[in-house]
Amino acid sequence: MTDPQTDSRTDPATASLSAVAARRLAGVEESTRLLLRTVAGIGAEAVAGPSALPGWTRGHVLAHLARNADSLVNLLDGARTGTDIPQYSSEQARDRDIEEGAPRPAQEQLADLRASGARFGTAAALLPDGAWAAEVKHRSGAVFPAAEIPWKRLAEVEYHHVDLDAGYTPAHWPEEFATAEFRRLAEKLAGPAGAGLPAVELLAEDTAERAVIGAGTPALTVEGPVRALLAWLSGRADGSGLRRTPGTDLPVLPPLG
Repeated sequence: MTDPQTDSRTDPATASLSAVAARRLAGVEESTRLLLRTVAGIGAEAVAGPSALPGWTRGHVLAHLARNADSLVNLLDGARTGTDIPQYSSEQARDRDIEEGAPRPAQEQLADLRASGARFGTAAALLPDGAWAAEVKHRSGAVFPAAEIPWKRLAEVEYHHVDLDAGYTPAHWPEEFATAEFRRLAEKLAGPAGAGLPAVELLAEDTAERAVIGAGTPALTVEGPVRALLAWLSGRADGSGLRRTPGTDLPVLPPLG
């Protein structure tokens, strides 16, 4: 952990991190509002129905989202206090909490999601500007500045809102989110994560984003809206609506976290 007490008044870089975090937290708040609206409309039987994630009901997705918010509170508290607080107490505890929370009634799921989101917002509001530069550790072991926590929460909410399969689709993703995630996943697939993948050029017709995934010289170009490209890259669509030149089959992409 790094020292969270850096004075942002004399550190422009830290002040910039604080500003970025504040903007992203506003995005989290809006995305959470839309998620709660969707969940409020899910009936009792629908909560127990299958989500778009193999092996998970909608209840599993909702329990995961609530516990993820609390896990990020742990990281925010660690950044504020300068202590190494694990995101989850253990992987086993994380999985157990999701399984135990999945069968709960719709209204209990909604209340938990609302309360955990409020805890996340409160923990973020308590962070002094200098603490956004503090390093925290993801459950995977990756270390990153606390300023990235709001984006990680935003990604959880946006991706899993779609995974609920309750009317919110990739077409609803905010453009800033879709563009940034398109760049992130394309970059991963241009590196070790895309090893063995044939080179493909990606063109976002609405935002003019361009990227190449895989290795070598692209023999295939895939075009479409940035949200549709991201849906394919993230495994939330089969890419059938994307234009291909030449009209060959799309490659099978590795799963990305």
